[in-house]
Order: sequence, then C-alpha cells, then structure tokens
Amino acid sequence: MRDLDAFEDALIERFRQHPVLAATTSLADADFTALLLQRRFVSLAFTPSYDLAIDLLRDEAGLRIARAILREEYPDGRGHTRSHREDMKEDLLQLGVTREELVASRPTKATRRAIEDAFALIADAGGSDDADLRLLTFLRFWGEVLVSVEYEHLWPRMAPALTGEDGRNRSRFYYPHYVHDAKAHPLTTVSLLSATHSDRLATRISRLLTRPESRDAFRETEERALHLKSAFYDQFLPALDRVGAPQP
Repeated sequence: MRDLDAFEDALIERFRQHPVLAATTSLADADFTALLLQRRFVSLAFTPSYDLAIDLLRDEAGLRIARAILREEYPDGRGHTRSHREDMKEDLLQLGVTREELVASRPTKATRRAIEDAFALIADAGGSDDADLRLLTFLRFWGEVLVSVEYEHLWPRMAPALTGEDGRNRSRFYYPHYVHDAKAHPLTTVSLLSATHSDRLATRISRLLTRPESRDAFRETEERALHLKSAFYDQFLPALDRVGAPQP
C-alpha cells in the first residue's frame, strides 16, 4: 500500500506544479475571475458525478459513504440553509464577481470537455471488472483530493477578500472545501473516524485493493483523473503570457 501512497503523492505534487495553479496569485484580475467562473461549472457537475457513480456502484459500504458525502452538499432538507453550490456563489460575490457576470458566463469548450470527460470516465469505470474500486477512486481523487489542491492554490488570492478586519474567515465554500476534501492520512492509516471526505472514501478503497490488477486499476484511474484536471487549467495558459509568468 505504501507504493500506492507514493504514486498518489507524486500525482498530487505534479498537479501542484501546474503552471496556472502555481501562478494563481500573479494572474490579472480579469483572468482570475474568468478562471473562477469556469471552475464554477465544474463544481456544478460535482453532484451529478456522484449521482452517476452511485447508480453504478454495487459495493454497499462504498455506496453508503458516497451517499453520505452527497447529502452533505444539501445540509437542510427544509430549504432554510444554502446548499454548497449556493455557498460557492456567495463566496464569488464577496470576491467581487457580479451577478451580471454570473448570468453572462458560459462554459468554454475546454470546460465542457472537462465535464463531459468526467462523466465518460465514470461510465467507463462502471463497466469495468473493478467497477467499485474505479468509481470510488475517481470520486475520491477527482472530486475530493485534487479539489483540495486546487483550492489550496486559489485561497491565497481569495483570502484578503474573504477575511474580515477582525481576522474572521468569511468563506463558506472555498476554504471549508480546501480543508475537508484534503488527503489527511496515507491509505494505510485511514479509518471511518477520519474527518475528510477523501479519507472516508479511502477506508473502502483500501479494502478493495486486494489483487495486483486492482492496483493497476487504481493507478490508471488516478492518472486519468489528473489528466482531466490538468486539461481544464491548460485553457488558462495564455493568461500567463499577460503577466510574464513562466510556462512549460
């Protein structure tokens, strides 16, 4: 299992080094806003991704974990509390994004591709011999671990606008997801008592990694998830030219 942790940690570090993520604090305001508006569409695809995976999962323990995480996105069934997607909108408004910009925004071709390819990867995983392992691995790595890495890089740019004069953190979406989606423990030491979504999913994944073939499936799924995330940010590489930031 340690070899899989090392493999995964290397992928995480590779994502951290993506030129756009590494230069987030240097982006022009207009480009940073454009990035956030496009990233919003990927966030809106989070819940249908979980729903699609839940439709295809057969492992009952994995299903319960995925259902619990999905339900946390809508914390109040009576409608008195904002969903996590609404929390994202509130953070965006605090960051200076206007309602008019929200209304006018449309997913780019690259953003649509990132979302459609995520759905396709989930469907492909559901038809494989290691369907449960692949589905849970994708949900964890694409939907939780790498999301935390994204917000880890976005947060320094957001922090001044989302921190009050009293030092209180006013973020309802980005900072909480940066914390709660992260990989907090190695695959070898996670438990159901773990607080983060990533680690809760890892408790089941670690039990499904029983055969050499399953380890290959784990690696392949995480590689594909990383490719999807990186391809989304590649569309913003031209923004680096505008601020003189290095590109690969």
